[in-house]
Amino acid sequence: MRPSRLPSSPLPELQEAQRNSFEIDGVLTEIGALRYSPGGVPVLAGRLEHRSRQVEAGVERDVSLELQVVALGDKAKLLASARLGSPAHVVGFLAAKSLRSRTPVLHIDTIEFLEGMNHGIQASNEA
Repeated sequence: MRPSRLPSSPLPELQEAQRNSFEIDGVLTEIGALRYSPGGVPVLAGRLEHRSRQVEAGVERDVSLELQVVALGDKAKLLASARLGSPAHVVGFLAAKSLRSRTPVLHIDTIEFLEGMNHGIQASNEA
């Protein structure tokens, strides 16, 4: 039996900012080629693997996942210089991959490399 689901319908107009913030530590497992948007903005896609132990309903469990990530601007250039296997702390927001694919993609607002050649280097949207 399939779970019930609301039919797709347009969302009401947003009157104020809705919460959409995501923070995770992981290891870069894929770094794509640096490309540029039609407006000339650097764009880079990649993947981040996360493994941890979490407590859920009082029981410890192992968590392992991979997320597609995308970085724009200076963060894309910084990510392009990173090495595969680099541990990173990433903060951003989730958005659908495309109009056709509702798969979530983490859009990077802040990235901090935790060790290696980029130790201590970070890029952020903050002024």
